[in-house]
Amino acid sequence: MAEPVDNSIWVLTDDRAGNVAQALGVAEALREMAGRPFSTKHIRYTPLAKLPLQGPSLLGLTGESRMALAPPWPRLVIGAGRRTAPVARWIKRQSGGQTRIVQIMYPGRRAAGDFDLIAVPRHDCELPGGDATNILRITGAPHRLTHAMLAAAAETWSPRFNHLRRPFVAVMVGGATHSRPFPAQAAADLGRRAAALAAELGGSVLLTTSRRTGADAEAALLENIPEPRYAFLWSRGGDNPYLGYLALADRIVVTGDSVSMCSEASATGKPVHIYAPPDLVGAKHARLHRELYRLGLATPLETAGAVSGAPPNAATEIAAAIERLLGG
Repeated sequence: MAEPVDNSIWVLTDDRAGNVAQALGVAEALREMAGRPFSTKHIRYTPLAKLPLQGPSLLGLTGESRMALAPPWPRLVIGAGRRTAPVARWIKRQSGGQTRIVQIMYPGRRAAGDFDLIAVPRHDCELPGGDATNILRITGAPHRLTHAMLAAAAETWSPRFNHLRRPFVAVMVGGATHSRPFPAQAAADLGRRAAALAAELGGSVLLTTSRRTGADAEAALLENIPEPRYAFLWSRGGDNPYLGYLALADRIVVTGDSVSMCSEASATGKPVHIYAPPDLVGAKHARLHRELYRLGLATPLETAGAVSGAPPNAATEIAAAIERLLGG
């Protein structure tokens, strides 16, 4: 006999920061849109979580994580990524099918039928036989950016940039991925191109790197981006100005290795230029870039033209689909 279901919403969070940000972005958008509160259920894994689980299961969760998943079951579960999918399916089974489950990113063919809604980026994958009725296609990745968040970041960071000439060219650097390196030569090329753009505009560069950039690439960037500039280097730590850059930049240059950075930059409505040489990005990322170019949301850095498209908000799109699913 199924346990009772209340009107709560659970967001499954784990050690994948990018996935967590997407799930929370959707939950926060739903709260803003429909006044629906949510709580998080943080999942910690054991080595068994690396197994390719085929069905609803808590296999691979720590005992503490299992104990936190207890009735009354929620009305809705939101998760993102492969590892949360078996957990969401298990919760739905325990509720006797009463809990609605929403997944960000495709959970696999065998699991897909259990989900009430699956948000799949258009660039991510083509599904055999086409998209089922529970598939919602989105541009890029959902995120947590809001106008209020950017306004607050602008107020915090603006005084630190007062000594720099505008316009500001923000340069957001990712780096190496599991399949492709980010060599110092590429960083130097990016630095030269960004510096040339800032010089052409008569402005200044705002540079930020990430944990994937690497010390050699950071050094190459600094060597090729002269003053005036403001530079945050991940390797040196400190207060990351990423949100301040998004809020205050007049133009944004982003490396194409990060779906999240491309999505967040495009959401600002500002001119976005993607640095994505073919040897630095894979086919999936290249498909996202082409989509952003087609929609007028970004241009390649080498063209550095204007943008004309309306900023996307995948989190809001997914939240609106969830509200329809819940009958709101």
